[in-house]
Amino acid sequence: MNEEERKERSEEETETESTFGQEPFKEMIETGATTISDGTHTVYCLTIIGQIEGHYALSSENKTTKYEHVIPQLVAIEESPDIEGLLVLLNTVGGDIEAGLAIAELIAGMKKPTVSLVLGGGHSIGVPLAVAAKRSFIAPSATMMLHPVRMTGMVLGVPQAFSYFRKMQERIARFVTDHSKMDFKRFDELCMETDELATDVGSVLEGRQAVEEGLIDSLGTLCEAMAALYDMIDRTDST
Repeated sequence: MNEEERKERSEEETETESTFGQEPFKEMIETGATTISDGTHTVYCLTIIGQIEGHYALSSENKTTKYEHVIPQLVAIEESPDIEGLLVLLNTVGGDIEAGLAIAELIAGMKKPTVSLVLGGGHSIGVPLAVAAKRSFIAPSATMMLHPVRMTGMVLGVPQAFSYFRKMQERIARFVTDHSKMDFKRFDELCMETDELATDVGSVLEGRQAVEEGLIDSLGTLCEAMAALYDMIDRTDST
């Protein structure tokens, strides 16, 4: 091997070393998600943060989760032979109702083990996203806000508009109560509470309250959520 060949080989090895292990970090930077492994199981960690962005793009100053990114990610996770489970981390103020429900329906429809963990907040349309997983957790310091449907922009003051609001609220309530231990009437009561928020209608539940109300399965943080996900994978593998 001459000097020129040795130089080319050295450059190739340096390039390989510099890029080794960078793919997960690149994915994390671009999408806020990453694939992790404990040496036995491989799971996908998906973060839903900021505001759920729907059909209209928000300003670059907002932290957003874009549903056109999350939807194909979920399909890929479900169909990947290498990924055994999904961990969803939530810290969201809510956002577009239809986009949030679309993501929640996909999570709820997955065959693979799924666990959600609410950190900081899981407000508004973040509530269906939190309960969509097969097992849900909430940190003791986290909160969840339940309130009626809100609309921005021009709204016509006609009976049809209010009928539409009611039907959309029922869609959300039905999904939440179908995927949690909270009953429909109680969910509606909390959404319509008038003495909880200073300038709004609705309720804020702290972590322990969310569990006591049956909205979330368990109180816990990352350790408990990961343990539950790995246990669920083990039980799935044994059947």
